[in-house]
Amino acid sequence: MSRKKAQPSRSVKRKTSSTASNMNNGVLHELTSVIITAVGCLLALAMYFNAAGPVGETLQQFLLGCFSMMAYLLPVVLVAYGVHRLIDRKLQAGWLYGNIFGMLVLLSAMLHIFTNVVADNMMGYIEAFYKGGQSMEGGGVMGGLLAQPLLKLFGTAGAFLLLLTILVICTMLLTGITLRTVARWFVVLWMKQTGKWQQYIEDLDEQEDEQLEDVTTWRAPQKEQSKRGKIPVIDIALEQSKPEPVPAKEKGKAPTPIRIVDHHISKQDKEEKIGEVPIIEGEQLSIQDVVQNVDVKAEAMGINAPSTFTEPMPIKYQTPPLTLLIPEKPVKGGGMSAEDLEQSGRNLEERLRSFGVEATVTQIERGPAVTRYELQPNPGVKVSRIVNLQTDLALYFATSGIRIEAPIPGKAAVGIEVPNKSVAAVSLRRMLSSEQFQNSNSKLTIALGQDIAGLPVMADIGKMPHLLIAGATGSGKSVCINTLITSILYKANPNEVKMVMVDPKVVELGVYNGIPHLLIPVVTDARKAAGALAWAVSEMTNRYQLFADCKVRDLAGYNAQVKETGQGDLLPQIVIIIDELADLMMVAPHEVEDSICRLAQMARAAGMHLVIATQRPSVDVITGIIKANIPSRISFAVSSQVDSRTILDSGGAEKLVGKGDMLFYPVGAPKPVRLQGAFVSDKEVENVVQFVKKNAMAKYDEDILEKLDQVNETEQPDAGDNDDLLPQAIEMAIDLGQISTSMLQRRLKVGYARAGRIIDQMEARSIITGFEGSKPRQTLVTRAEWQEMLMQ
Repeated sequence: MSRKKAQPSRSVKRKTSSTASNMNNGVLHELTSVIITAVGCLLALAMYFNAAGPVGETLQQFLLGCFSMMAYLLPVVLVAYGVHRLIDRKLQAGWLYGNIFGMLVLLSAMLHIFTNVVADNMMGYIEAFYKGGQSMEGGGVMGGLLAQPLLKLFGTAGAFLLLLTILVICTMLLTGITLRTVARWFVVLWMKQTGKWQQYIEDLDEQEDEQLEDVTTWRAPQKEQSKRGKIPVIDIALEQSKPEPVPAKEKGKAPTPIRIVDHHISKQDKEEKIGEVPIIEGEQLSIQDVVQNVDVKAEAMGINAPSTFTEPMPIKYQTPPLTLLIPEKPVKGGGMSAEDLEQSGRNLEERLRSFGVEATVTQIERGPAVTRYELQPNPGVKVSRIVNLQTDLALYFATSGIRIEAPIPGKAAVGIEVPNKSVAAVSLRRMLSSEQFQNSNSKLTIALGQDIAGLPVMADIGKMPHLLIAGATGSGKSVCINTLITSILYKANPNEVKMVMVDPKVVELGVYNGIPHLLIPVVTDARKAAGALAWAVSEMTNRYQLFADCKVRDLAGYNAQVKETGQGDLLPQIVIIIDELADLMMVAPHEVEDSICRLAQMARAAGMHLVIATQRPSVDVITGIIKANIPSRISFAVSSQVDSRTILDSGGAEKLVGKGDMLFYPVGAPKPVRLQGAFVSDKEVENVVQFVKKNAMAKYDEDILEKLDQVNETEQPDAGDNDDLLPQAIEMAIDLGQISTSMLQRRLKVGYARAGRIIDQMEARSIITGFEGSKPRQTLVTRAEWQEMLMQ
């Protein structure tokens, strides 16, 4: 027992002794600093003012004998060193002041070179050096001992040249200033004195402008800059089609130049073939008010199968001009220069090397929203070691949105994506005027945005064949939907593509009411939207029956047969857009989920496609069945990694920066692709919609509206006080001995609101117990009592 009690006392003694040792070290450091400063002040009094008494006079003569005139600089060096140590306790710059002391000795030696000292032996030389230093006619003992052997070996000129070379090297090590920098200072000073500096700046600006305008001129400077360790800067306005290959590593000790690809637009895109027509304002396109939204009074599963929809009469459609969209504004400065980006890449290599990871930055690509550093690990370096440094790299770049892509698809490199300080908008006008969009044959081609490499990215809804979009509020989800709809308006006429829009939020898609592409007005009631989805299911079924009768497999084959034989009507493709799935799942989850799943599984060949958006990508909204049948997905910035895994089956979306920054995961792709979404403003959407409605008004299908107005009796309760399913619910409660709202929803196939009303009616009649939290309600009556109640 005594030994066990003695152990804590020993540990306390160790801690006390270590604390005392730390305190003693701190006091000793400060005492040393004070002594050094005091000695420096004493020497200053002796050397400059001769005010230190006999001791000071003796010190003055001794220092002059040792260093000659350089002795007057020693007090300054000592005071500076002492004060520096006193301010910074962790000072480890002894080499700095040692270098300064060495330079003083070199200067003393250079002073000695120009004196003639003759002696018979070594002691005679030292005595002569000492006396010459006191009279300031040489370099003192220190300078003489260094310079006298050099004079014997190299002569006066050789010794002076050697000492001057050593002095220049020490100065460069001390200050970090190179001879090239000093020469540049003198050249600039001379040009300013002679008035040639302004002309030089103007000539340099003109030369840079010529290099930006000619694509071929950048390749020659690239080779010269590579030899000097510099980097080529590539403007996306000059090389929009495809990036150049990564330059090969150079032989020798020179660092491999980093290729900088800057995708900011510095000038107006000269390849835009849309003329210089001014933008048409909304007032010039004003027409009558759009058709008011029609109430759709239908429930999900009670609609009789309608006949297959066909356009009764072809609509004359005029494609909106691109001048309705705002052209992309050139970026004026901002961000880091090519030199800063290259230096940042070099610093990144050094930071990784400090963590024991050897890697080389081969290319830096600066996109609209992020800058990607492409790393090539050295042999033997595992990629997982770089991925595990994500938090440390975020600290280095002073940002929290670091995303590491390991490896980059199609490249033997690891990508580190760092958000830019400012996000450059990608104009929808430039996307729609690109060759990829104009040459696409699909009528469902949409312009998504621009990738990190600066290339426009298009997608075909027909090949997706359905799209799921998710993102937090303000991340760019609604702008993406507007971009999708606007792309279809520019690509397809109403005879080729029809749309059904469901907007439970009311304010997002209402602007499109009245365009000829709509089958019915925009549906804004969440409960009535289930009826629209049920109509889509019945339309899909009827189309498949029609295909079977005509012995074709899909919509393209049917339309080709109609064109060939002239029998029948062409069927348009139908795009169903749901802006907020969460609201529909809260009101009628079973009906909505069933309809979406049936459409997602079978509607592709029928020419019907789903575009579903939600701001809450949780498992109760995006169920496993829905996600399994919708392979193509777009994720904007989300709040957590759980939401990212729900929408993409992988993390990464929580690292996005918002404002259109997205991860596009098309069907068949190995990994999501990071894009900056194309931006279209509300004013641009209004201009396009006004133009479309002015040239072709909407013709809603009356048959569809009538069938949507039919009321589903299985879901609609009676107008009286008692629900028609109340007796069936009471029978269930008596048989089971308990009842709950979720049990009624499952057994009777009703919604939550109606099941809750039935529970309230049963409680009011004292058939079940009152509310008990999450516990089921207990039955209070027997079957005999229930039968007696029925007889009354």
